[in-house]
Amino acid sequence: MPVTPQKGLKGLKENWQSDMAAAQSVALIALPLSLGIAIAAGAPPMAGIWSAVVGGLVTTFFRGGHISVNGPAKGVIGIILAGIITLEDGTGQAFNYMLAAFVISGLIQAVLGIFKLGRFADVFHSSVIHGILAAIGIIIFAKQIHVALGTHSDATGIVDNLFDAVKMLPQANPFVVMTALVGLFIMIYSSRISYKLFHVIPPPIWVIGLSIPFAYAFDFFQPHDLNFLGRTYHVGPDLLLSVPDSILDSIMYPNFGAVNRLDFWLIVFSILIITSVESLTIAKAVDKIDPYKRKTDLNKDLTGIGLSTMAAGLIGGLPIIAVVIRSTVNVHNGAKTRWSNFYQGVFLLILVILLAPIMQQVPLAAFAILLVFTGFKLASPRVFQEINKFGIEQLFFFTFTLVLTLYTNLLVGLFGGLSLILFIHFLLSRMSIQRFVYAMLNSSSHVIKKSDNSYMLRLRGIVNFLGILRINRLLDQIPDGARVQIDLSQTRIVGHTALETLYEFKSIRENQGDEVDIVGLENHLSSSNHKLAIRSNLRMEMKRTKRQLMLRELAADHGWNFQSKIENPEYFQSFYFFKTRPIERELNLISNQDGDIRIELIDVTFEESAFHINEEYETTVGLIRLSFPIPKFTIERRDFLDRVLPLSDHKDIDYVMYPNFSKKFGVKVEDIEEMDAFMKSELKELIENCKIEHLESNGEAVLIFSNNLKLAKLHEYSTMIEFAESFKKIIRK
Repeated sequence: MPVTPQKGLKGLKENWQSDMAAAQSVALIALPLSLGIAIAAGAPPMAGIWSAVVGGLVTTFFRGGHISVNGPAKGVIGIILAGIITLEDGTGQAFNYMLAAFVISGLIQAVLGIFKLGRFADVFHSSVIHGILAAIGIIIFAKQIHVALGTHSDATGIVDNLFDAVKMLPQANPFVVMTALVGLFIMIYSSRISYKLFHVIPPPIWVIGLSIPFAYAFDFFQPHDLNFLGRTYHVGPDLLLSVPDSILDSIMYPNFGAVNRLDFWLIVFSILIITSVESLTIAKAVDKIDPYKRKTDLNKDLTGIGLSTMAAGLIGGLPIIAVVIRSTVNVHNGAKTRWSNFYQGVFLLILVILLAPIMQQVPLAAFAILLVFTGFKLASPRVFQEINKFGIEQLFFFTFTLVLTLYTNLLVGLFGGLSLILFIHFLLSRMSIQRFVYAMLNSSSHVIKKSDNSYMLRLRGIVNFLGILRINRLLDQIPDGARVQIDLSQTRIVGHTALETLYEFKSIRENQGDEVDIVGLENHLSSSNHKLAIRSNLRMEMKRTKRQLMLRELAADHGWNFQSKIENPEYFQSFYFFKTRPIERELNLISNQDGDIRIELIDVTFEESAFHINEEYETTVGLIRLSFPIPKFTIERRDFLDRVLPLSDHKDIDYVMYPNFSKKFGVKVEDIEEMDAFMKSELKELIENCKIEHLESNGEAVLIFSNNLKLAKLHEYSTMIEFAESFKKIIRK
């Protein structure tokens, strides 16, 4: 790995030539893209320029990244478009209200970074984020395709805009279309042009530059009509970019007069969420292409873009993020430190001052086709193909989020997509809602230090996007230079985003020379072979196939019934034993109904918490369901739980010790007199002489454990059945 460049002023002195050279290329790309984003958002064109300039001159000093480039966020185009319409009150101050929203969202963003909530963005599922970005791409495409065609749609919905574009094709202005088609040709085929001189200038600049002759050829500077194939079309200055002669005339100031409106705050939080997620996601992506493998301080970066968004909003600029295209160009052109971002801001400001008269001659169709091309790439068929590689369910999440966003808004799309994923995870888990929530939010995952240089991260339960922050905290406990094993064998669901996090950790540590193994997925199923596809663990069902055949045969021999799934697993929580020992799974029920008494034998998996570490146990329990009341009690051999489980005593306050029993057992009851009436000598003798270790009544049923906390074997089933049948006969008397 090359020597990492120095930071601060030393890095400036050491690398100014390479950083400045890279910044020139970035500034050339930033000029048309910044103008285009502002135009697509329905904002004044210079708003995009101010955002890019502030992103260079201000963000550089506060952010946590190294070679990323900051500028206007295309992710908020849809929000700004909708916000300007929503906040319009007849005063002409709609965009000034939006500037106030930018300032406030930037302030909140900076505070989140100060309180080290930069990892907040990790919680949002990547398929949902991609779905939102694809929806943004379609929004950009739908709005700008009319500009590229010279048509106009009054439709308020994005889908209706697209349909109008198709219906209005016969009405397209050919003089505008010719300008756009040349730009589209350049964007599509620029990578195939071998002439080296062509690549000295970025393709977007070629698109802008070659559009200007069309403005002169068709005289867009004066309003008039032109004939083409027998039809008349209007052209004029409205088809050209409108910027002030002096950039100082483009400065606008926020108006906070809408802060008492609910829709204003919805816009604020929409901007906050989208810019935070997009910028931090891009920051991590840029880290991957950094030749020096430096890592962005996400908390500091969140503060930096927040402060910069505030500064931009105060002078008429758009929200600021780390931008992927310019960051990639920056890296590929040899940038080494954050000063390249500062230089691109300087160069961009100089370009705008020098080229302001020329920019006024650029047809809007040139910017429109750049945005149409960008929008198409965000939602192209290739994007759907890439998402599908992670599994059909990821494509479903992606498509659902995309469609929901198009028909509602970004916030509804975001949280609707996340809700769908949770619902699908719940279905795949085959758990009750209560158990699913517990397994997701109360995971017993932990780090085990195996030796001086070896660690194991054992993950359990439902491991999905809502647990990412917890996973990151656990990963942070593992020191650099350690051998690491990440064990997923005890997970029920491992989500796509969680796997992304784990494999990203593996990649980073292996680049440092560490050894990281991800194990325990052998028994997990997935709809795709991709390593990041969601995994559902059906090991219990798979492992017990032979067991189920044995139990089915056992049930048939006794004239009992067998079923592999439990209808009402929550019933176990009515027993004190399971109040503090959450059940993970219930399978393999054999049962017999004899009049008013039903006997059930069930395989259960539960967790026992000890010393802040949860251990999972599998055992077979018996359940004798009665149609008449009996006393509430617990009876257990004194060494049973103390021998097998570290924590044994029930912490209930209603039970008292029952003295009239063998001292080999600990007996607790609610009512001693009631227990005396129930516990006849025949029943007492049965309990003392059998091999049952734990017996508990909830007042309407009796729970029994066999002689260990393992799945019962065939002869142990016979013991439990024999006890249950004898118990049934005695209490019927």
